[in-house]
Amino acid sequence: MIVWIIFLALIFLFLALDLGVFNKNPHIIKPKEAGIWTGIWVSLSFIFSIVVGWIYKNGLIANPTDITPAVASMKFITGYLIELSLSVDNIFVIAVIFASFKIPQKYQHRVLFWGILGAIVFRGLMIFFGVILINKFSWMTYLFGAFLIFTAVKMLFKGDEEEFNPKKSFVYRNLRKIIPITSHADGEHFFVKRRHITAATPLFVALIVIEVMDMLFALDSVPAILAITSDPFLVFSSNIFAILGLRSMYFFLANMLERFSYLEYSLIAILTFVGIKMLIIHYYKFPEWVSLGFIALSLLAGIVISIRKNDSN
Repeated sequence: MIVWIIFLALIFLFLALDLGVFNKNPHIIKPKEAGIWTGIWVSLSFIFSIVVGWIYKNGLIANPTDITPAVASMKFITGYLIELSLSVDNIFVIAVIFASFKIPQKYQHRVLFWGILGAIVFRGLMIFFGVILINKFSWMTYLFGAFLIFTAVKMLFKGDEEEFNPKKSFVYRNLRKIIPITSHADGEHFFVKRRHITAATPLFVALIVIEVMDMLFALDSVPAILAITSDPFLVFSSNIFAILGLRSMYFFLANMLERFSYLEYSLIAILTFVGIKMLIIHYYKFPEWVSLGFIALSLLAGIVISIRKNDSN
């Protein structure tokens, strides 16, 4: 329990420093700054994988799946890479939401900051119940595996779908019935008072839509990580590290998403692999290095092919 408390305390300490020190004054986050923070979060994640090994080596946390320290580290990195790769589509949706509600660039970080707090709580609940279901009902692994493969096939054969429009979404239409919404932003405020009526600003609306979309994306990412391990700490920590780095990735990649168009095929390959892994888990278990290697190579191949295709055009 002490490890959980320290981990959560450190996460919330960083978030407090993030909003109160590093980003105390709203400003436009340039690609260079975002790139530096992306590098910092990726580096911290790999460093934490070493810490994970140390934690499991010294028995400082429950080890329900009875894994070795080296395997624990690999499972953390594998789960982190899965979540990070599945965040690419999320970044695209966030960009569309900000553009739709005309959120000024210098206030986008504030929206994403509060969005992360909601994501941490919701992911925690999903992981908690997901682990319980898998441990109590072994057949749930087949259900999760089939769902991931279905998602991969759906991504592969999807046609030219109608472009996502946040203002036509179920969330926006029903939010208007609950609280008045103003179309004018008032600095970094989520609410404003107009003639004794409290109304939500576009920042708050964007925050709610992003939160709901994150919940939908979590329906893919959480089962995918559960295919790697059902250890609650490894699933939660790898998920949280990826979420914390998502903001930096957004500001770093938002204007370059079209350059990585082939990454979608990497995601399809990853979802298919982890889905198959869940379907055959009771008959054959892939070595950890195979899972980590396949996911890392899939991401690398998608990035390299995307860059080469863009350079040749």
